[in-house]
Amino acid sequence: MKAKRILAIVAGLLAPIAVAAQNQAPKLLPAPANPPAPSLQSTSDPGYAAEVATCKNPPKPFRINFNGPGPGPRDYSVTAIPGVIAAGQQWKFVWQDAGNNGDGIVGTNDGGLLIAQNDKSDVVKLDKNGKPSIAYTGTHTGGAVSVSSKGTVFIDERGLHAAIWELAPEHKLLADSYSGETLDCMPSVLNDLVADSKGGAYFTMGGLFYASPTGVVTKYGDNLRTNGIIVSPDEKKLYVTNVGTVVVFDVQPDGSLTNQHDFAQLQPKTAGDGSTIDAEGRVYVSTDPGVQVIGTDGTWLGLIPTPRPIISVAFGGRDKKTLFILARGAEDANGQQIANAAQVYTIQMIAQGYKGRPK
Repeated sequence: MKAKRILAIVAGLLAPIAVAAQNQAPKLLPAPANPPAPSLQSTSDPGYAAEVATCKNPPKPFRINFNGPGPGPRDYSVTAIPGVIAAGQQWKFVWQDAGNNGDGIVGTNDGGLLIAQNDKSDVVKLDKNGKPSIAYTGTHTGGAVSVSSKGTVFIDERGLHAAIWELAPEHKLLADSYSGETLDCMPSVLNDLVADSKGGAYFTMGGLFYASPTGVVTKYGDNLRTNGIIVSPDEKKLYVTNVGTVVVFDVQPDGSLTNQHDFAQLQPKTAGDGSTIDAEGRVYVSTDPGVQVIGTDGTWLGLIPTPRPIISVAFGGRDKKTLFILARGAEDANGQQIANAAQVYTIQMIAQGYKGRPK
């Protein structure tokens, strides 16, 4: 089904999962009696084995399981990071949803937030007050959203026949193959992406790739296990997380990448997930203990601890001095902590996100 803009939704459709900002998240409401089956990532699709059988090196299927008990909310104390955040700031809960229904967040120019929903194949938009509505639907297990400086919206689709699609201003395919084979032949799942001003998009899928404006996909980097990805405000540098580190590349005029080298060490040395950048060029990486902040010279500046482990981070708000996080986990109606849920929190910053593009 084609992704499309939803101009209006039934009033109150998403009201059960929308709440006013508060420090403590409420319990998730019980699931409906007959919920629709969740969208499947490619490796979980019954047709995956047949799809990859013709690959030169057929990948082994794997599944990411978020079911079962999850960690509960944790105490935290925010200490000052000069120029970034004041001591004592508190995270405020904004929104939540059950299932694997939050990833790849990006702020919007009107102060809102876009959230890719894997299980529902939707993109939800939170307005400046945290009220949700459906911005796009039919995204074939959409996993991350990015918006370029020119307003082009891209999403990576994680279902069988994985692909990068443009959602707006047109709905059209950007790329679905690499080196003569489908993206399903890659031994990973489409992860994060960031759009550039040329009409292309960089994305992570185990490694690092660039889909040019004409849809040609090129792989870059050596010895990388990538996840979060972001380009500098002037688009001359690209930062991507590796295991325990952040790696940087020089971006050439045609979008190609050169000069790979380590940029920063994560502290603690953990796997980085989503990434964003501020107007000064500082890099922010979401990790289990919180948001790690890295200076423009690669110096580790500090950690903004979070009430739950987080997987995505973005600047937003009308002045772009609000930091959004997407956390994994929630408390269900029975008071049990579950891993298979998504929550959004915000915190007030001194630093300001880059205003030249949403992400």
